[in-house]
Amino acid sequence: MPTPAASTRFPRLAVAVAALALALTACGGTATNPGSSAPSAAAVPDRVEPLPTPRPALPVTVPSVDGTQVTITSADRVVPLSGSLNEIVHTLGLGKQVVARDITATFEQAAQLPVVTRGHDVSAESVLSLGPTLVIAETTSGPGEAIQQIRDAGVPLLVIAPAKGLDDVPKRIDAVAAALGVKETGTQLNQRTADRIAAARRNVPAATAEQPRVAFLYLRGTASVYLLGGSDSGAASLLEAAGAVDTGKESGLGKDFTPITSEALAAAAPDAILVMSKGLESVGGIDGLVKIPGVAQTPAGMDRRVVTIDDGVLLNYGPRTDQVLSSLVTQLYGKGA
Repeated sequence: MPTPAASTRFPRLAVAVAALALALTACGGTATNPGSSAPSAAAVPDRVEPLPTPRPALPVTVPSVDGTQVTITSADRVVPLSGSLNEIVHTLGLGKQVVARDITATFEQAAQLPVVTRGHDVSAESVLSLGPTLVIAETTSGPGEAIQQIRDAGVPLLVIAPAKGLDDVPKRIDAVAAALGVKETGTQLNQRTADRIAAARRNVPAATAEQPRVAFLYLRGTASVYLLGGSDSGAASLLEAAGAVDTGKESGLGKDFTPITSEALAAAAPDAILVMSKGLESVGGIDGLVKIPGVAQTPAGMDRRVVTIDDGVLLNYGPRTDQVLSSLVTQLYGKGA
């Protein structure tokens, strides 16, 4: 049961907790009932919503963030090296030209494509075996030898900066659209995405003196990885847009992640904990989460308030970010927010 102190300090979450158990969203986030061990399955398929297929205007020469100029003559066989980039290409209407995926590209239209990179670990041989006409990478893609091997084979390879916040959404869509020769479609997608994010933000309750305090935890129980997100984790922008406080950022954690300690969690004092769905599963659901040292002593742990979003979409900052934001708002404040 919620403690009186926690309920008084953050009453809206206490009132909403029953509604949270019923909340299901398109991005797979599910609010968890205080008595449950794990979130229920998402009711909506994991899909992107493509625009009508455009006709690429190629060739084009575009700048890569690693300082090179990349000339692209064909978008017939595209290999995006991250789930987020794959999602953008598909949503621009060019999914049929995508011939591979990163393991994090789990949405329905890409799920059956061959995996050529796992967590930014690229297999150059696998990529080249598919005869790509364009490879799109992020600065975190690697190792560097694999990236260079692809370029040495004569394949155009564009490097794009990774996303860290909402401001990166239009930049990434524009960069991918320009490389594919579909700038106008990129403009359309940016407008649609901006409109939907704005609509999601309108559902955030008016600011009060007691904003929800949320800690973002990265969990991989099978590998004994338990990390607390800091200002560079990528979650701060989403939490702030949802009217919440990212406790890791507020605590001055400047890195992306730092190992969880009881002291750090006590100082953060989160009212809710944000986790990726597979991460929560890996520790045995909420029952396992509260066994991690320090979690049970936080207001979130005592009240078992956990917000979950699917791994493949939470930090993508792309065409489905509005769904992520809507899920956060629903789970933090309830459907009546």
